[in-house]
Amino acid sequence: MDWNDNPEQADFRQQVATFIGERLPPEYRRRAAAVDDGAGEGLFAWYADRISDKQEDRDAAKQWADALAERGWIAPHWPKEYGGASLTTMEQFIFGEEMAKARAPMVGGSGVMLLGPTVLVHGTEAQKAKYLGRILSGEVAWAQGYSEPGAGSDLGSLQTRAVRDGDEYVVNGQKIWTSAAHMSDALFALVRTDPDAPKHRGISFLMIDDIHTPGISVRPLIDAAWGHVVNETFFQDVRVPVANLLGEENRGWYVGMTLLDFERSGISGAVEQTRALNELVETARTDARSQLKRSPQLRARLADRALDIEVSYAFSMRIASMQAAGLVPNYEASMGKMFGSEAGQELHRVGIRTFGLYANLWPGDALAPLAGKHTRGYVRSIPSTIAGGSSEVQRNIIATRGLGLPRG
Repeated sequence: MDWNDNPEQADFRQQVATFIGERLPPEYRRRAAAVDDGAGEGLFAWYADRISDKQEDRDAAKQWADALAERGWIAPHWPKEYGGASLTTMEQFIFGEEMAKARAPMVGGSGVMLLGPTVLVHGTEAQKAKYLGRILSGEVAWAQGYSEPGAGSDLGSLQTRAVRDGDEYVVNGQKIWTSAAHMSDALFALVRTDPDAPKHRGISFLMIDDIHTPGISVRPLIDAAWGHVVNETFFQDVRVPVANLLGEENRGWYVGMTLLDFERSGISGAVEQTRALNELVETARTDARSQLKRSPQLRARLADRALDIEVSYAFSMRIASMQAAGLVPNYEASMGKMFGSEAGQELHRVGIRTFGLYANLWPGDALAPLAGKHTRGYVRSIPSTIAGGSSEVQRNIIATRGLGLPRG
């Protein structure tokens, strides 16, 4: 790995930073400057803004999407002929890092990061023409329908059925943890089309163009911090055109795994943790409620968090470097995902310890340290070691594919 930008990369980094400095809407600047109490929608902030009741939120979402679209930076990893920017792997890494530093929201969410690249790999020309432009324009926001009540980490056990009836599939079943479904226009899902096949076969990948299709109902799942990001989604005799099948029938598992390869890499986590740690240390040095001066153990734990962040950054750089060399990260991506999510949880734990009993105060209380950021963050970080593949699954991948250990 080369830790330093070459001249071309340094020039590109400056271009991105200048662009963000000049074009990021005032509403997003205001949010970036504020203490984040963890109440935002993170990846789905743009989803929420585009349908917000507040005109300033909707204006910011559109202005930012339009600005990014001018350079193809809504989907910087897509080919230019499909509306992207055809950035190199290292340019994508730099772009993501600078966006995270500025706390600038990504536009397009799951459609841009997950579905679009998968359509590019497995889609027909007709599907590319139908879906990619509407993703880039912001006209359609997509949600992902993978997990089920009995199929999360063991996704191959999914039972949502799709039975072919002429030119349509009839879908029945349930999905859970459907992120941003209540803010989305459409949904892509893995469904079982052959119940007699082995569990990783007989699965197909369907794109459901309208999440309001008759028979679909979305119900909120309120998290432990009273936030609403995820949902449960029910399908009752939902009709989906066969033309919406992505890839081959009964081969959807392999299509879905292509998508997860796009989900498991990135730099934003390490950048966000760096900001949060610096903010925590700066506040702890001057806040009379801080235990920092009285606890050498706390100081040691804060130092450990700084080391964790450097390791997380190194994992991200390793993944990007492998991709730039034409390699496909596998267990390496699992290492980065597992380590980063667990490091984020520990950072919030230390944030709570830093302020002692004051950390029991919830956001909204005037006395809550850092607006209750780490109190809420600790509670909301619980799913981070489950979403996108649980830490247990990642450890299995590392053991079998990385260390060559036999499957248990």
